Amino acid sequence: MSETKSHLPALSKQVSELVLAGSLHHAEQAFSDAVETHGDLAVVEVLASLAPQVTALHLAGFDGGKTSLATLLVPPRAWADSLAYIAATWSDDMIEDDPERVAETLFSLVHGIVFSTDDAERRHELLAEASASDHGSTVFAILFSMAPKEILEVAGEILAKGPYITGLTSSDADIVPLAIELAQANEDGWDRALFELFPDFRHSGDLADAEFSDDPDDEPKFLQRSTKELLYRLRKQVPSARSNVPKRGARKSIGTGIFS
Repeated sequence: MSETKSHLPALSKQVSELVLAGSLHHAEQAFSDAVETHGDLAVVEVLASLAPQVTALHLAGFDGGKTSLATLLVPPRAWADSLAYIAATWSDDMIEDDPERVAETLFSLVHGIVFSTDDAERRHELLAEASASDHGSTVFAILFSMAPKEILEVAGEILAKGPYITGLTSSDADIVPLAIELAQANEDGWDRALFELFPDFRHSGDLADAEFSDDPDDEPKFLQRSTKELLYRLRKQVPSARSNVPKRGARKSIGTGIFS
């Protein structure tokens, strides 16, 4: 094992240089070679040691592809920290011209990593870590902004059934399973993501009683941040070169004890 560890700094440096140079395929090949030689745990340790902005660039390049070793093996904490930098890969033109497409790409990335395996414990660890920070709450709010009516229905189901929620709702939207997994993995993270999307509300009980009009020209009866606004909000949360990884849990909890 000591021999393996002696190779890790060199592998970390090699992968970082490849990713920053845009050679994601070669970075994945380096991971594959490391798995063959040293096993999965060596790659997990390398992924844990990479700068979060490097991890963000690498994972963003696969757009949620499940064939990526990084997607399958990235440690929950490393992935959560990398989400703080994902918005740095978006241009103003992308956000202005087609915010929904940017959000869909983000959904593909998040969904692809969370559901890359059938391991429920890993899914919950990934979601708990990702939603434990301010930028993580914004990420999930962006995803929820694509299907607010479905999210309201899920909020009502969670309040009514608590830990016994099955994931069966009247909607077949892809966002529903992810939302339910988040609520089960981190109740506080679920509530904070809702608050990020619907700032007027302080707990999911209010959301469950709210209704959306089917007429797109109707003014909403309560404040909801748009997808574009949330994308810019996440952009502002990208750490500067001189800052540390964003503090976790900086926002006040608005949890309601739905699973207690």
